[in-house]
Amino acid sequence: MDSTPTLIAPAPESAAAGERDTVVKQADLDAISKEMLGVIADMHGETPGAVNIRANGCLAARTNSDNIRIESKKDKPGIDIIVAPHTKGEQVHIPVVLTETGENDVVYNDFYIGEGADVYIVAGCGIHNDGDCASEHDGIHTFYLEPNSHVVYVEKHYGEGEGTGERILNPTTEVHMKEGSSIEMEMDQIEGVSSTVRTTRGELADDCRLLVVEKLMTHGHQTAESDLDFVMNGDNSSVRVVSRSVAKDESSQLFQPVVTGKASCRGHVQCDAIIMDHAQVKSVPAIDARSTEAQLVHEAAIGKIAGDAIVKLETLGLTEAQAEEQILEDFLS
Repeated sequence: MDSTPTLIAPAPESAAAGERDTVVKQADLDAISKEMLGVIADMHGETPGAVNIRANGCLAARTNSDNIRIESKKDKPGIDIIVAPHTKGEQVHIPVVLTETGENDVVYNDFYIGEGADVYIVAGCGIHNDGDCASEHDGIHTFYLEPNSHVVYVEKHYGEGEGTGERILNPTTEVHMKEGSSIEMEMDQIEGVSSTVRTTRGELADDCRLLVVEKLMTHGHQTAESDLDFVMNGDNSSVRVVSRSVAKDESSQLFQPVVTGKASCRGHVQCDAIIMDHAQVKSVPAIDARSTEAQLVHEAAIGKIAGDAIVKLETLGLTEAQAEEQILEDFLS
């Protein structure tokens, strides 16, 4: 099967299936969109597996694979991603790009992961705003994991542009896990996002495992709020939340992760942040044990870059600015 997604004439994703009118190659995407696809979804030309590209609120490209089918919703904007049972090693890419100022895009994407499947899913959104009006994308993603399935989910957010209009991203991710399933989630806000409210929820049955690694960078007057809420209903389930962030300039961040244990389970919440300049960071981790067999731990640390770390790198030939940049890169890697 040809792994190169094709562009179709822009049409709302809620339109009926089969509206593939003018077919052109993905290479015809404008340069800004192609560059952002590389940043948010590691798409640099041909992309294997199933692909769905959404641009300025419209379906721009789609390719299904043998075991993964993507269908437009009929009642609202968004797609259903259906992974056949026991699919192994396949990939799904569903990036979104906005390049028009004043765009307000909301999309509902549901993932149905078949029993025993093991897949790699890449989402993400890039906003390029050269205008004076705010551009916003709200992606509501819901996962349904059947027994013994496994998902690696990577989501990256990025903003750029010379305009004064804000670049707003408000993602919601909800995970429903049946017995024996597992998911690893890497959720990054790279830079350039004016404001974000991130909501992530999950519920786990027996023998489920959930790992979330969230990494955020804010600068200027940007604001970021992250609310995470996971409930372990099943025995032998586990949740691990790792949050790492850097706040520069006048930016502010708020983290509120909550892990609840209702069975014989294990939960661990770790929040680390570097604060710089006049930024503000508030971290409020919480654990909620509702069973004597629940083992829950939380920890949080906020601080500036250690001076001796900069001095050490300066002795290796780096300037202070280069040393600082290297430390932040390592912290968020």
